[in-house]
Amino acid sequence: MKIALVGYGKMGHMIETAAKSLGHEVVATIDVFAKDASAIVKNGDGDELAKVVKMSGAEGVIEFSHPSAVIGNLTALIPLGLPVVCGTTGWADKEDEIRALLEKTNGIAMRSSNFSIGVNTFYKIVEEAAKLFSSYSDYDVAIWEAHHNQKADSPSGTALEVARRVMAGNAQKKKIVVDACHERPKADELHVSSTRIGATPGTHTVFFDSGADTIELTHRARSREGFARGAVVALEKLSALVSSGKLAHGKLYSMEDLF
Repeated sequence: MKIALVGYGKMGHMIETAAKSLGHEVVATIDVFAKDASAIVKNGDGDELAKVVKMSGAEGVIEFSHPSAVIGNLTALIPLGLPVVCGTTGWADKEDEIRALLEKTNGIAMRSSNFSIGVNTFYKIVEEAAKLFSSYSDYDVAIWEAHHNQKADSPSGTALEVARRVMAGNAQKKKIVVDACHERPKADELHVSSTRIGATPGTHTVFFDSGADTIELTHRARSREGFARGAVVALEKLSALVSSGKLAHGKLYSMEDLF
């Protein structure tokens, strides 16, 4: 497959390496600043972005940019009709807007806060654990995550997805709280706290705590190569499933839909 990369920072370079190792051709690397990108496109210049991708002959797009740029990028890319895989987080509040655009233009896209197979398995483990502990009122639950100090958003998209899985398993938790707690948390609040430090690729821990003991479930990434490879595989599957008719145009998909 001929792939265009939108966002050519550390992750973009890793995705390029992963794509080539899987036998794909990277026909465009597009960024706002990166001097080694094949094309520099100013933030917000959707017409130019669409033009560069179209002229590259790309058959699919992987978008890993910045929360401030992602909506503009998706708005420019989706009408092209190419399968688009988005790994940029921090735009959950705009998801309905993107779904409407996909439906209007008959576009194809999927998004994930984390493309790691381990993390997506972790989601299922957390949801099942939340179901088990929800039967015992002695146990409360909270989430903590840590990432490198260059990460632009907080909490991570992965942490928010973990929180949604906890709430899917535990109906008592109805509200995600990401700010510092300045009072006792309410029984229906799920606290998600974040740390940004050094170069850590990402750690996510779910605590089930009682007066008697604590159970911790942790996913700790060793590197970001797994995320990069997973993004490429996701594009492969998205393209194949849409081509075969198993997935329809005009919708926003997730990792669960693809795997």
